Amino acid sequence: MGSQISKQIERRKEISTEKKVLVDLEESSGETYPGSDYRPSDGKNWMAGFNPEKLHINQIVWPGTHDSASNRIGIPLITRPFAQCQSLSIYRQLCVGTRVFDIRVQEDRRVCHGILTTYSVDVVIRDLKKFLLETESEIVILEVRTEFGHEDPPEFDKYLEEQLGEYLIHQDDSVFGKTIAELLPKRVICVWKPRKSPAPKHGSPLWSAGYLKDNWIDTDLPSTKFESNMKYLGEQPPVSSRKYFYRVENTVTPQADNPIVCVKPVTNRIHGYARLFITQCFSRGCADKLQIFSTDFIDEDFVDACVGLTRARVEGKA
Repeated sequence: MGSQISKQIERRKEISTEKKVLVDLEESSGETYPGSDYRPSDGKNWMAGFNPEKLHINQIVWPGTHDSASNRIGIPLITRPFAQCQSLSIYRQLCVGTRVFDIRVQEDRRVCHGILTTYSVDVVIRDLKKFLLETESEIVILEVRTEFGHEDPPEFDKYLEEQLGEYLIHQDDSVFGKTIAELLPKRVICVWKPRKSPAPKHGSPLWSAGYLKDNWIDTDLPSTKFESNMKYLGEQPPVSSRKYFYRVENTVTPQADNPIVCVKPVTNRIHGYARLFITQCFSRGCADKLQIFSTDFIDEDFVDACVGLTRARVEGKA
């Protein structure tokens, strides 16, 4: 018992030390980078705010969400705090400015996070289609994967194609160098990541797992995650030469051996340092590699941070 208490005391000291590392880094480097002062007038149509004939897919810094459809997961006040990573619906996230979604499904097409479930994926598709009907030039990346420990929903690729067929941008390496105008009226890049079913092939309406990569590490230590994100991002080619999307997640994850296992208080350890991360990308010479930037509990400031850097790239300032 005593050793367990001692272990927890050390863990609390470690977390406190890591939080201070980020605070000190923020105080020494600030949060100013090209485009950091930009605020889009309309988050719902921020891509349209740029010239679609000039905005290339590989210039965009895409604001994304982690466990995107978890706003109503589990039982309120009982199991929900252990799995909820977003407070907004998919539609509200889209209106705020989110453009990349991480959707996990199980055998019956219900969205899940581990063993906890929420609404059917139909709700996600309905929200997305509602948004697409209300906008004209917004491109969305929809990643759908079978959650770890579950089987693939039967014929799920056909379901996605039937539901989103008219909007789907087909799997094609040339997409990365194209402008938004060259892709319209197609609006959705849908990445399907099954566990056992055949992966989508080149030229198909859906994209395979290799086109959306990341290097996720399982930690609740904010500085450890921050530096890991920076390390792996630095190892990527610049966005101008990549033929895949690369995601960095500004999140940390509750650990079973720590008393604090609810998502929000844990992820808050890193949540406020998104702008610091972008600033450090410039300081460390990898700003030209940042592409998809995702978070838990997305808000307008996170979106603005990404859109501002996108604007700087369009203007040749980054």
